[in-house]
Amino acid sequence: MYALEEKALPEVAAFDFDGTLTRRDTLLPYLRRALGWPRFLLAVLQSAPWLAAYACRLISNHRAKARLLRVSLRGRKTAEVVHWTEDFVKNYLPAQFQPEALARLRWHQQRGDWCVMVSASPGIYLHRVGQDLGLHAVLCTELAEEGHALTGSMLTRNCHGPEKVLRLQAWLADSPAVAKPVVLHAYGDSPGDIPLLNLADYAHYQGRPWARKTSGT
Repeated sequence: MYALEEKALPEVAAFDFDGTLTRRDTLLPYLRRALGWPRFLLAVLQSAPWLAAYACRLISNHRAKARLLRVSLRGRKTAEVVHWTEDFVKNYLPAQFQPEALARLRWHQQRGDWCVMVSASPGIYLHRVGQDLGLHAVLCTELAEEGHALTGSMLTRNCHGPEKVLRLQAWLADSPAVAKPVVLHAYGDSPGDIPLLNLADYAHYQGRPWARKTSGT
């Protein structure tokens, strides 16, 4: 177990979700369970040109994800999405968590640190996860609703790469309960987390200490 220590400044621990707290990506499994295989495969086919263009670095992660979310979720009733999320969080996610990452989260919580999730995955299920994990905030990709249904559009920018830094900085600035300055810990597993890791005083990449780098998106 990690040793506890006295703190001179308030400390914030920012965790990525997919591949950091969990073993792998969660958006596609969520959509597959929610839509069922036929509708899920149709959504992937309808998004294939955008996904391929992103894989070839011809378009941004934001545009590719926006297309997939639009064809998958446009018009879905909020109550239906809540039902999908409850099933996903209770019956799928427990086996996907990384024990070491959860232990690290619990260590921060025992120290009284402010613990937040900063993830590109959508809030339709991440807020529920954050509630279960006892997090102070979930900063993620929010989806737009209209008339108790999803529009299929993003309400915020995709919380990926530099956007993670902007969202965390905005949250810190708007949180009067968090005294400034803070000591920041960050945890990630992919190039999209590098801007956040570079911001931190202490960072871990794929479970190992991270030294600041200037490249990566």
